[in-house]
Amino acid sequence: MTVRQWAARADGIVGNANVTICGESYRDVGKGAKTVMNKRKLLIVGLTCAVTLVFAVGVRGDAAGEIRRLAELMPFGAQGKGWGPLRSSGSTGTVVADIGAGDGKYAFAAVERVGATGKVYATEIDAKKLAELKDEVAKRKLGNVIVVESKEAETNLPAGCCDAIFLRHVYHHLTKPAEFDASLVRSLKPGGRLAIIDFPPRAGLDPVEGVPSNRGGHGIPQKIVIEELTAAGLKVEKIVGDWPENDYCVLFLKR
Repeated sequence: MTVRQWAARADGIVGNANVTICGESYRDVGKGAKTVMNKRKLLIVGLTCAVTLVFAVGVRGDAAGEIRRLAELMPFGAQGKGWGPLRSSGSTGTVVADIGAGDGKYAFAAVERVGATGKVYATEIDAKKLAELKDEVAKRKLGNVIVVESKEAETNLPAGCCDAIFLRHVYHHLTKPAEFDASLVRSLKPGGRLAIIDFPPRAGLDPVEGVPSNRGGHGIPQKIVIEELTAAGLKVEKIVGDWPENDYCVLFLKR
């Protein structure tokens, strides 16, 4: 029931009824009975629920929206535009890699962005996810999405293949970050960009096995991401602190 409907109901309560707002059960008591919840309290609860829902939608983010924002932050070449398909005949579009692609949601959003002239590598280390990803690519008949089996210390991408690479909620899982970072750098073209979308350690999450002890829990401090990837030879280009889900995004440039 909408907030407007609750307002109308609160103005016209004449009998007793059990109602539920935001998953909580309340009892409306109408005229002639002792008030358990008056109209004003009903309105406040309903409005609070609505604001909470709006806020949740606003911060959750979505694959297409995040990819659009990444594309705008990571322009390529003289064109200087965000991964858009090239229209000139014979031109090669943007080559993007999604490292740790999982179910492919972000890789598929990326291929929509780069269009038929572009290419998306979707890497995954988990055998089950890898098989499912390959099946989904085949089902969608996406000839310009290449599924790659990555390794603990290696992207397994061709050298100098990518204009842009992104890792979303993946970097804090790396068990050999120095080796993997070197592989990321090799996979980028000169002038290519890397985006790390991740979050600081969060309470209530199970620890990640095998990662360096300086992570401080499930997640990774932004400072450590910057230290490790600058040590690998990349330059910090931009830090975005208002990413959805209270994440951060750090953009690096290969000089």
